[in-house]
Amino acid sequence: MRQSLFLIPFILFYSFLATAQLQNPKQFFGYEMGEEFHFHHKVVAYYEHVAQNSDLFKLMPYGKTNEGRALIYGVVASKKNMARLDDIRKDNLKRIGLLDGTVNSKDAPPIIWLSYNVHGNESAGTNAAPQVLYELVNTKNKNTQTWLEDAIIILDPCINPDGYNRYVNWYKQARNKTPNTNAISREHNEPWPGGRTNHYLFDLNRDWAWLTQTESKQRLKVYQEWMPHVHVDFHEMGFNSPYYFAPAAKPYHKYITDFQGDFQVAIGKTNAKYFDKENWLYYTKEIFDLFYPSYGDTYPTFNGAIGMTYEQG
Repeated sequence: MRQSLFLIPFILFYSFLATAQLQNPKQFFGYEMGEEFHFHHKVVAYYEHVAQNSDLFKLMPYGKTNEGRALIYGVVASKKNMARLDDIRKDNLKRIGLLDGTVNSKDAPPIIWLSYNVHGNESAGTNAAPQVLYELVNTKNKNTQTWLEDAIIILDPCINPDGYNRYVNWYKQARNKTPNTNAISREHNEPWPGGRTNHYLFDLNRDWAWLTQTESKQRLKVYQEWMPHVHVDFHEMGFNSPYYFAPAAKPYHKYITDFQGDFQVAIGKTNAKYFDKENWLYYTKEIFDLFYPSYGDTYPTFNGAIGMTYEQG
């Protein structure tokens, strides 16, 4: 008993050290978020760092691009849900008829999947992804810790690493020492083929259903192992545009249910509440339809989820 009491201060001390090892993005990358573009391999390294230093995050590589870059996704969950993560995943598949067997638990936390940078030169997404991950696993952030009690969150920090790195590498070569706001400056005029597409110059946001590209084939395999309830596809628009989020433009495809449409409206109103509080400009409904089945919002929607496009201006 006396020996056990003697060990308690040392256990607490080393537990503190393990927690203190988790770095925020500024500490890890060495600059404020938004000051520099992250290269893709550094984003992967940060996700690996968090996986090694947080028991709220599990990293899962799912393949390679044509140019050999890692395709990864990770799952963030509370300690309670992380301990039964595979049961939650399998129960979800059983409920929708994709897996045989008896559902083990009546508790069904929603599974939310966030996808960044399907278009490589819409670079805001991948550059935000490390900060999003950090805030989710940061135990001092009471809001996110409350969210994790009720939801499983999946993050894919970069769907299109080859296109993304093509853009980032070009921009670092072309930019001015002092940023130039003139729209005709070289740093704002990306040459062909640009970073939008993958190695074979294919638009991966047209390939969710057809699976012609290696990134799509590998991603959809793991997507169908989870079948999330909400999928958000993050994009970026021109600098003269504000922010776009759901609900999408009407009319909707006839196979999209009233529940899905109403849920889009509910989420959109919640987004708008926070944007109004900050006096940020946004719009909804005007464009981005839900007809073509191979987008990052429509493929999930046609498979029963609430699929949404977000566009950063």
